[in-house]
Amino acid sequence: MDLAFSSAIELAAAIAGRKISAVEALNAYLAQIDRHNEAVNAVVILDREGALERARQADAAQARGDTLGPLHGVPFTLKDAHETAGMKTTVGFPPFADYMAGQDSPVVARLKAAGGVLMAKTNVATMLGDWQSDNPLFGRTGNPWDLSRTAGGSSGGAAAAVATGMTPFEVGTDMQDSVRLPAAFCGVYGLKPTEHRVSLAGAFPNPGGAPRSVRLMSCPGPLARSAEDLALIYRIIAGPDGADTDLPPMPIETMPKLQLKSLRIAFAGAFPGFPAATEISAALEKLAAQLASAGARVEDATLPKLDLHDDLSEGGKLIGMMLEAAQPELPEQPTPVSQWFAALARRDRSILAWERFFESCDALLCPVAMTTAFAHCKPGSSLKVDGRDESYWMLPAHGAVFNYSGHPAVAFPCGQDSNGLPIGLQLVGKHWSEAKLLGIAAAIAPLTGGFRRPPAY
Repeated sequence: MDLAFSSAIELAAAIAGRKISAVEALNAYLAQIDRHNEAVNAVVILDREGALERARQADAAQARGDTLGPLHGVPFTLKDAHETAGMKTTVGFPPFADYMAGQDSPVVARLKAAGGVLMAKTNVATMLGDWQSDNPLFGRTGNPWDLSRTAGGSSGGAAAAVATGMTPFEVGTDMQDSVRLPAAFCGVYGLKPTEHRVSLAGAFPNPGGAPRSVRLMSCPGPLARSAEDLALIYRIIAGPDGADTDLPPMPIETMPKLQLKSLRIAFAGAFPGFPAATEISAALEKLAAQLASAGARVEDATLPKLDLHDDLSEGGKLIGMMLEAAQPELPEQPTPVSQWFAALARRDRSILAWERFFESCDALLCPVAMTTAFAHCKPGSSLKVDGRDESYWMLPAHGAVFNYSGHPAVAFPCGQDSNGLPIGLQLVGKHWSEAKLLGIAAAIAPLTGGFRRPPAY
């Protein structure tokens, strides 16, 4: 086995079958980190000795005949946002440089209970506030396909670590395309589940124990090198956990094995008024044609009659209100609660419009971002798209629309552009349809080629 680029499923099976030990699996990933991380800067907090001890304990448990979890002995990394007992959680923010939570977040606890061996944390944008992963504590993360370009953000270190074989999977957080955009830039798979599907408790450091303010639009989600691994991790971390009371007891379905000829796919090369590089739209339209040739029912999307620019603006206002609530010491007058409820009512209209849209198709195929990975730059700088200057803030527009509406979406790699950079597309579906979306992504993989290993790794 090429351990560093084996899937989590393969690693778990090899360990359970005693073909390799948990320590051997961990050492393969530590070697990959030692070999490549200095250049990429994806891993920023490494717990080498702690991970080795946990791997030894996993091997000892197996030798005793203990029941093995679905990730028994499988090493993994986590975005430097999840609270973890015994490891710092900084979000690249100097005042949090030494913060260590007293307990694991529910997501972390579930991954460990499944047998996973946490070995490191990965780089982020400062306070998760940008689409490039760069911060004063750890510097910036490079894109594995071209180190002069960004890996994306805020889960950029996560996506780069998965792409370079430094970890078999990751769990990021996605409030405005922050799982899907880095996945697209680095050529890996990423899932943003339905809002309130995965616990947000402990998904951001909270040294003062303040009331949790981010309760909408954000959701933790896995990154991996296949849809099958996304499905494995998703089933482990999803569902009520006794900590986040916003999570309903919805069934967590198993990813189905789907035939392309059974699918109904709507597609949009770009949303009205949203920029998208010609090469991204062309890749999307080519895939739509391939799906039609394979027997799927494919049609141009008749999108809901919504002002999507206004949706983005309203989403930004909601985020601003949540951040304001987290900083009660600010001198500005707090937003009246009546405005909060008015904003939620406005959002409900968009949610319901998209739910009606998905009554007529299994998934919407559309871009993740307006361009492929761009050169490192100052946040807010204009970005070139087909030679035109476009607003930096429109970069994640196609993805952020579905943070506003709360719908699940799977980002997946679909070839490369003329610069050899990965093109990422997304499949979006109705609320709670993660399993079907993952099944569609798996069924499409033979057409797209799936994950491709960056040449230098």
